[in-house]
Amino acid sequence: MRFLNLLRRCPRLTRKRARAHFSGSEAFITRMLGSKQFLSTEPELEDVMNYLDSLKNYEKSGVPKGAGTDSEDGFDMGRIRRLMDRLGNPHNKFKAIHIAGTKGKGSTAAFISSILRAEGYYVGCYTSPHILTIRERMSLGKFGEPVPAEMLNCIFQKIRPKLDEAIHQENGSLSHFEVLTATAFFLFAEEKIDIAVIEAGLGGARDATNIICSSGLAASVITTIGEEHLAALGGSLESIAMAKAGIIKRNRPVILGGPFLPSIEKILRDKAYMMQSPVISASDPGVKTTIKTLNVLDGRPYQFSDISIKMERDFQLSIRLSDLKMHMLGSHQLQNASTATCIVLCLRDQGWRISDRSVRTGIENTCLIGRCQFLSFKESEALGLPGATILLDGAHTKESAKALMDTIRMSFPEAKLGFVVAMASDKDHLAFAKEVLSGGQVDAVFLTEAEIAGGKFRTTSAPLLRDRWIKAAKELNIGTIHDTMAEYQDLLKGGLVDSRRDAEERIIIAAENSLEVSMKHANEILGARARNQPILVVTGSLHILSSVLASSHK
Repeated sequence: MRFLNLLRRCPRLTRKRARAHFSGSEAFITRMLGSKQFLSTEPELEDVMNYLDSLKNYEKSGVPKGAGTDSEDGFDMGRIRRLMDRLGNPHNKFKAIHIAGTKGKGSTAAFISSILRAEGYYVGCYTSPHILTIRERMSLGKFGEPVPAEMLNCIFQKIRPKLDEAIHQENGSLSHFEVLTATAFFLFAEEKIDIAVIEAGLGGARDATNIICSSGLAASVITTIGEEHLAALGGSLESIAMAKAGIIKRNRPVILGGPFLPSIEKILRDKAYMMQSPVISASDPGVKTTIKTLNVLDGRPYQFSDISIKMERDFQLSIRLSDLKMHMLGSHQLQNASTATCIVLCLRDQGWRISDRSVRTGIENTCLIGRCQFLSFKESEALGLPGATILLDGAHTKESAKALMDTIRMSFPEAKLGFVVAMASDKDHLAFAKEVLSGGQVDAVFLTEAEIAGGKFRTTSAPLLRDRWIKAAKELNIGTIHDTMAEYQDLLKGGLVDSRRDAEERIIIAAENSLEVSMKHANEILGARARNQPILVVTGSLHILSSVLASSHK
């Protein structure tokens, strides 16, 4: 029925192409990255993108101070309410799982969606940001593929007159994210999805996605609390926790990922108590997780893991999953998987049909672009680095840098590492650098630049990043050779190869505006210094990964 509805609404979308959009495949990520349509300008979306680009985009310009707080400086929730009312309140036409948190939101959303799809549910998933195309933000159906370009354009054209009216009424103050959120919710309602998995954009209380009300909420989820967007969310961990807790709704269950500091968990539990919302903690003593071994199959690493859950207080939740073959690597991803498992067990307690087998299948089938993603040898060759082992990860906070280094140490304890890093201006560059450098195994770091949301406004200059990394190395008492030293110029003249032992024991740090040159130089250093297979790690922002992936498929 949904397939026929799609054809009726979008007559230009042929049956063959529509069926292709809704055909499942374990190789979806590979197909997506290899798709020229994904890497093109997507002409079907020209009107959509021009319209969105005309609106205020805080991903591009940066979030104002206090924007995510319950204050006069906070985002005006009245705008999104008036817009959704104009569109017929589509968010009231489906059940939703609402996810907030500093880190782990996207991965947890992916695990939940994959589990529900494995059970056969028709799922809508709304996340941000995207890497290759804005369509990634709205995955749809039983197979989790991004919304087809023609379908998104059809939905946009259908609601455009209402959007125009709303923008006029709000004196042009509606934002890119508000309009995109409304579009996604309208799409999900039109498609008559069984359930939506919704990731909050900023904070929770003042986020546009928080239009979801208690009657439509299956569960709210708070994954982690960290210091990202500190100024926009009140200036302290406590204020961030209060902002995230804004998604907790009266009498609706809340799942806490964690682990949290005791003071932070108290804030979350106090809000839940005030809202009479039962709490499930994925860090409860009844939740046990183990990473057993790491293996490689067809060039892709995976970890064998166990998840065991047995709770008998507010909820009767129980499951045992042994020898899970997870492609999402690291203890942090295992925590995200266990959080997702708690969520679906909570749904099962509410009467949703979800088998243990679907939980296993969903976790094992979950993968995300830019989360400990290794490029294929073909992709490395396309980048001009034949034979290089290249790892992409979107880490951009102190916590995610630690998770990345822990995962690398666990998976490849002997590997030497070269880093290529670009970051947004509102991140804690020094703390990020300290986590990477203190993780060991690092031979070289090249700092470069990447556009943020299609613009340079939030891009940190390569020289400024380099200075932060040099400072981090000094504070950690780590020896460096950097590009402000004459010694580095000597290395450069010699092709970045130096056989002297004292040089090899120091980390090379350099700024280079060109991403291509940065990767080339870092790979040369690894080739000269490393005896075993080295790993070139590209990180610091999902936006730098977008550039690498686009170049690897030209």
